[in-house]
Amino acid sequence: MVIESIRFGSLEVDEHDIIRFPQGLLGFGEEKAFVFLPHGQDSPFAFLQSVSQPELTFFIADPFQFFADYEFELDDDLAGQIGLTADCPLQVFCIVTVADKLEEMTANLLAPVVVNWRERSAVQAVLDRKGYTTRHRLFPDGFPTKPKEGK
Repeated sequence: MVIESIRFGSLEVDEHDIIRFPQGLLGFGEEKAFVFLPHGQDSPFAFLQSVSQPELTFFIADPFQFFADYEFELDDDLAGQIGLTADCPLQVFCIVTVADKLEEMTANLLAPVVVNWRERSAVQAVLDRKGYTTRHRLFPDGFPTKPKEGK
C-alpha cells in the first residue's frame, strides 16, 4: 500500500509494517495506524508516520540511549491491550520535541510509547512518576563531542 507523507513523500509500505495503537496517541486518539521509519542505521532516533494523515509525523527516540536509569512499570491493562507477554520483543520510545537549537531537543519521559514488535501493536503509557517530565532535555550539557584521535 502507498501512504502519503508531507515529510517523506509517497511511501510504499507493506501492511505488515504498520503498527496499530488501539487507543491512538495522546491528543490523537483517532489516529491508530503508524509506520515506523528508522532515522538511520544505529541511530537512536526514528519517525512514526501516520498512515492516514500525511502531515502527522512524530519524531521519537530510544530513551535508554540518553537516560541510562530510565525505568517504569507498564500497567497490566496496557500490556494486555497490545498483547505483551514475558517473551515478547518490545521496545520503548519517547516522543521528541525539536527546538530551534538542536541541542535543546526534549523527550517526553512521562508518556513513553511501548511497541510489541511481534504483534505490531503499541500503546502510549501515561506514567505517574516523579522526576520525569514531558520536556526532559536529551543533551543537558550540549551535544557530546568525540575525543580527538590519538588522545
